[in-house]
Amino acid sequence: MTSNESGATYAAAGVDIEAGDRAVELMKQWVKKANRPEVVGGIGGFAGLFDASAFKRYERPLLASATDGVGTKVAISRAMDKHDTIGHDLVGMVVDDLVVCGAEPLFMTDYICVGKVVPERVAQIVKGIAEGCALAGCALVGGETAEHPGLLGPDDYDVAGAGTGVVEADALLGAERVRAGDVVIAMAASGLHSNGYSLVRHVLLNEAGWKLDRKVEEFGRTLGEELLEPTRIYSLDCLALTRATEVHAFSHVTGGGLAANLARVVPAGLHARLDRGTWTPLPVFQTVARVGKVATLEIEKTLNMGVGMVAVVPPESVDTVLAILEDRGVEAWLLGDIVDRTAEHADGAALYNEYEGFSAG
Repeated sequence: MTSNESGATYAAAGVDIEAGDRAVELMKQWVKKANRPEVVGGIGGFAGLFDASAFKRYERPLLASATDGVGTKVAISRAMDKHDTIGHDLVGMVVDDLVVCGAEPLFMTDYICVGKVVPERVAQIVKGIAEGCALAGCALVGGETAEHPGLLGPDDYDVAGAGTGVVEADALLGAERVRAGDVVIAMAASGLHSNGYSLVRHVLLNEAGWKLDRKVEEFGRTLGEELLEPTRIYSLDCLALTRATEVHAFSHVTGGGLAANLARVVPAGLHARLDRGTWTPLPVFQTVARVGKVATLEIEKTLNMGVGMVAVVPPESVDTVLAILEDRGVEAWLLGDIVDRTAEHADGAALYNEYEGFSAG
C-alpha cells in the first residue's frame, strides 16, 4: 500500500483517541480535589501509587477491598443528560461497603465504559467521582475510560469502581462482636440510593408512563430530580463513631434491603428485632409501592425504604452515637435491638419478623 492510499483506521472503527486525551485533560482539575498526602504522583501513569509506609502506625493492618457499580440508575442520568452526580453514587456504593468492617477508605479507581467518548461528559462523570471521594476522605488515584463502539450506543455508558481501605486487626467490626442486648440504630437514606432502579423504572416509567420532567407533589420536585438524588456517603460518619465510642457492627443497606443486609452482621443464634413504627419511609418509596401495587415483601427486599446504614452498638454507646450523628447532620433513630432467637416477643410492638418481611439473623 502506498502512502497516499487510505485504509482502515481506529477512528473509522469508532474509537477517537484524541477525544480520550481531551477527556483526561478535562478531568484532571477534578481528580486534584480527591487527594490524600499518601498519594504519590498524579494521573497519567499506568498505575496509581499510594505510600504504604503510612501503615507503620498500625500493629497489624488489614487491607479491605470493595467493588461496585450504580446499576440501572445510570439510565436516568443518561436520559436527563445530567452526568455530574452518578460518580457520587459510585463512591457511596464502594466506600460504604468498606467502612462496615471499620476500615478507613484510602483510595479508589474507576472504570468508565462509553459508546463514544464525549470529553465534557466523561469529565462530568469524573467530577462526581472526585467530589464523592472528597466527601469520603479517600483519594481517586486513577481509572480507565474505554470506548466500545458497536457494543454501546453513542450516548450509552456505564461506570464501576474499586476501593481499598485499612483497619487495625483488633478493631475489625462484624458479626463476631454482636451480642444479645445490643441496640440497632438506623441512619436515614437520602433517597433510593443506587439499588432497585430496575423495579422503579419498570413501575413509574414503563408501566405508569410517567415522564422524568413530571412534577410530583409528594417529592416537591420532578420525578427525574428525585430519582437522581445522590447516594448518601456515610464513611466519615461511621469512622467518627468508631473513634468516639464502641461499635460492634455496621450494615450498608443496598440490594436485598434492610433485612438481608442486617442479617449479614447478626451471628447465628441471635435475631434483630426491629420496630416498624420508628420511622415513615420517604415519599418515593410509598409512591413506587402505591403506583405499582408492589407487595410489601417485594419492595422491602428490593429498596432501602429510607434506611441507608445501620449501626449495632452496646447500650452504653447509644447516647454518644445519636449525639455524634446529630452533630454531623445525619438523621438517626433507635430501630430495634438484638435478642436471642428463642426470645419471646412479649411487648406487642410492631416487629419485623419472618412473616412480615424483614427478618435479620
